[in-house]
Amino acid sequence: LVEWFAANCTCPSTMIDRIVPATTDEDRASVAEALGGLTDEACVVTEPFSQWVIEDRFAGPRPRWEAVGAQLVSEVAPYEAAKLRMLNGAHSLLAYCGLKAGYEFVHEAIADPQLRHLAEQLMRREAAPTITPAPGQDLAAYADALIARFANPSLNHRLIQIAMDGSQKIPQRWLETLAANATQGHDCPAIRQALAAWIHHLQGHNGPVDDPRSADLTRAANSPEPMVALFGDGGPMAQAWGATIWHCFGR
Repeated sequence: LVEWFAANCTCPSTMIDRIVPATTDEDRASVAEALGGLTDEACVVTEPFSQWVIEDRFAGPRPRWEAVGAQLVSEVAPYEAAKLRMLNGAHSLLAYCGLKAGYEFVHEAIADPQLRHLAEQLMRREAAPTITPAPGQDLAAYADALIARFANPSLNHRLIQIAMDGSQKIPQRWLETLAANATQGHDCPAIRQALAAWIHHLQGHNGPVDDPRSADLTRAANSPEPMVALFGDGGPMAQAWGATIWHCFGR
């Protein structure tokens, strides 16, 4: 069966990019009003933007997904890297730094000039240079579009939602960018500030920490040296490329 599968089948990689806040009771009420009183318990409210990138590697005929806006490309990895390091990386920065500044929603945080500067710095100066773009992939235009998407006042995307499960998110959103920059001798001041805000969050300043590793993370964040306790040997966030992270922090 394995030999037949290898000869006759393909598994194209895909990537989807669309901001989807958690559905609220207000969303359900608004949808019910639009449907003439019919309640949809499974409704999902999204932003207008959507992107579907598909690796053009098929074993036979396929639907014409490009006719409805999908991008068929030779390699999905550059698009995934841009989404994780630029969009998601900036989202997490805005979440922890925005909560620390007293904001509730993404559109409020990005309206703060200092936080917008940090988000732009992360995307344009720290993350984008670590990505080798695919042909026709414009990372500068992508950053411009992200700022506009974050600023959408109709999309009530709560910062506390993005702040959930940080231990599962920040390795690919921040730490890979940190490591890539460290190998070139470059600093990442925006990510370093974001990490400080994440530690502030882990210390309980924004309420209970919603993370599958909350007990270990909270204990480490409240130690005398949080960075060492989190990322050092035996820490809950110790990674294979931890040495490059220490380089960024002068250790």
